[in-house]
Amino acid sequence: MTFRSLMLGSLLLAATVATSLPAYSNTDSQTRYPIVLVHGLFGFDAILGIDYFYGIPQALSREGATVYIPSVSPANATEVRGEQLLAEVERILALSGADKVNLIGHSHGSPTARYVASVAPHLVASVTSVGGVNWGSEVADALRGVLEPESVSEQIAADAANALSGLLALLSGNSDLPADSIAATESLTTAGTLAFNAKYPEGVPSQYCGTAPMVADNGVYYFSWSGRRQVTNLLDPSDPFLAITGLVIPGEDDGLVSSCSSRLGYVINDGFRMNHLDEVNQALGLHHLWETDPKQVFLEHARRLKSLNL
Repeated sequence: MTFRSLMLGSLLLAATVATSLPAYSNTDSQTRYPIVLVHGLFGFDAILGIDYFYGIPQALSREGATVYIPSVSPANATEVRGEQLLAEVERILALSGADKVNLIGHSHGSPTARYVASVAPHLVASVTSVGGVNWGSEVADALRGVLEPESVSEQIAADAANALSGLLALLSGNSDLPADSIAATESLTTAGTLAFNAKYPEGVPSQYCGTAPMVADNGVYYFSWSGRRQVTNLLDPSDPFLAITGLVIPGEDDGLVSSCSSRLGYVINDGFRMNHLDEVNQALGLHHLWETDPKQVFLEHARRLKSLNL
């Protein structure tokens, strides 16, 4: 076989592969309203150049989406974080000139986003919950059960958690954000979440593990997805921790939140082979080898929002 024939064969093979792959334009994720990514407990926007939503803002931007990362406390009560997010949404709307935003919240970011949509629905086009704590977390219940309220052990744990929250806020350039880890944990318990749902019910199924309409009475669209695995990649240092925390959760879960608790509005998928950190492409993009890339899930959702003119 001549060099020329080898080159021709290589070019034909490359052309075949190229035409077999899905082709997306750089405007496929260009939603009508900006996308706002809201982090969860002990989350951050970016530290030392590493995003909490690892690689996701960049992937969305490459396909035309306008993406913002708001500043909210790494640890605090849902309503406190919600008020912080509301102020950030108003700032984003002033900067972008948009009328509304699409909120996507991970973990504690879900009820935080839900709060804004409930108190200011005219500013929100959609809320998407990713591994969201919408019916409470048994892990938070266990923590409150182990630590006696107002005890010395609770105060020591709270001081350590608040110090971590303060460090994360400092490293991400948001050192003025208050921290209250006890209030955060209370918000994420089953009792705390159910009390929150009673005041801000939009998008929440009427029963545990149920479904809700895509569009709530306030006119806001609600979506959700989550994972059902704890250990997904042997190279991921977070997997052993999530394997342990997952032991206290009955049924299917992602290591911190049950699949049923994650449900909100239209359930896209609550069975991804992802754990709680995989859902936002952490740690550093390590995820299950045979599961969809988490970035791709966000891109597909942006296209979904675009198709709905959101």
